[in-house]
Amino acid sequence: MKVLIATDSFPPGCGGSGWSTYELARGLRARGHQLTIVQPRPGRPDGQREYDGLVVREIGVFAPPIPFARNYLKNERLTARLADVLRSVIAESGAQVVHGQHVMTIPAAVNAAAAAGIPSVATVRDYWPVCYWSDLIHDPGADALCPACSTSGMLRCIRPRAGAAWPLAVPLVPYMRANLARKQQALSRASRVIAVSSTIARDLSERVAGLLPGRTVTIPNPVDIESIRAAARTHRPAARNPFALYMGKLAPNKGTRKLLIAVDRADLRWPLVVIGDGPDRPLVERWARESPREIRLTGWLPREEALGWLGAASLLVFPSQGPESLSRVLLEASALGIPIAAMDTGGTRDIVIPGRTGLLSSSAEALADDVARLVGDPALSARLGAAAREHVEANFSADRVVERIEGVYLEVTSGHA
Repeated sequence: MKVLIATDSFPPGCGGSGWSTYELARGLRARGHQLTIVQPRPGRPDGQREYDGLVVREIGVFAPPIPFARNYLKNERLTARLADVLRSVIAESGAQVVHGQHVMTIPAAVNAAAAAGIPSVATVRDYWPVCYWSDLIHDPGADALCPACSTSGMLRCIRPRAGAAWPLAVPLVPYMRANLARKQQALSRASRVIAVSSTIARDLSERVAGLLPGRTVTIPNPVDIESIRAAARTHRPAARNPFALYMGKLAPNKGTRKLLIAVDRADLRWPLVVIGDGPDRPLVERWARESPREIRLTGWLPREEALGWLGAASLLVFPSQGPESLSRVLLEASALGIPIAAMDTGGTRDIVIPGRTGLLSSSAEALADDVARLVGDPALSARLGAAAREHVEANFSADRVVERIEGVYLEVTSGHA
């Protein structure tokens, strides 16, 4: 089958969405499908690059570093231009299905496929169809998530993001609501919507107007288990064991403050390695200087090196506050059999089954108790880690996931025959 993949990101320089798209592309190629990959690149000129033999056509997008202006150019302006490009690519490649991978590319992919008379598939990896900011956080200091993107809700979420200038942003609320509505309308026109977790699927069903019942299917992100384990073996660091690990962005929605509270309350006696960076890094650096514990901040590391640290860790602390859709870090840790103490948020339960493949908590204090419990109970840690390995192998391996997505392609194309 000829498949056009429109993706917001792709290796080598990308986050979890890009790596998941790469695993999909690699799996489809191995199954004999012909792929064309298109990626918009804000702030870059048009171009082309190759990664692992996969050619990626880059579409340049002007996007100045001005919050709302950048969002407008990456959405409304980009959607129209990218849809035109994708229509041309469909004609050139003879694509039989278009698969949009994230927020920038899905509206254009759906529009282009509809204009060309072929089916479209949209993979939703986070909360962009139901939240303008994609994280459901309207108060960084509160545990409760935003119940709906209403006018009052948007007014509340603008304040912490705009700071003292928030009154100047109030007139932009109508644009924010219209922007979200346009995204939902595009998503509702996709031939099939893939939600990467059960929580995402539920939220789409409850919050996206026009999305027909039965059009959404839950299929997780694909995980190349063997390559993860190989990278962990070959890039194992010369570190003192045991140690605990945090890996991810240092930001409020990732629960940075909960991490500090949990480590202090648990009185963690192991070293803590923090891999990542972000707006909360000064907070973490100050805490590390004042802490009696051994804390190492590495910043972002190359993926293979980060996997080496993950594979060597004795415990992963996952304090995320925002509603994680389906954390790649948790999938990788599970594939490596690393014991996990995590906050119960979003799609995390699809990976961490409480008491079976890890420990889940609903507060920083409970997270601290779970950390202390795993540190003090090696047998429990070993049992949870082994079960996590089996769970990932059975439900998230790239071969299984790509086969299910291939089934979606066959279903939607047969309906268009």
